[in-house]
Amino acid sequence: MAKTIVVKQVGSPIRRPEIQRKTLIGLGLNKMHRTRELEDTPSVRGMIAKIPHLVEIVEERG
Repeated sequence: MAKTIVVKQVGSPIRRPEIQRKTLIGLGLNKMHRTRELEDTPSVRGMIAKIPHLVEIVEERG
């Protein structure tokens, strides 16, 4: 089984640049306090690194 991470949105995309809003949507997040379980890949880690003030990694599985 592949490694996965659970990501939670903790910041609002209001008054943020468009690229940050699109990054949130790319991660599958669009509302506060929602979580997603994503495959732990370099591309996902890079997206999280671009918006560390809006998301947090809750759990790493695998």
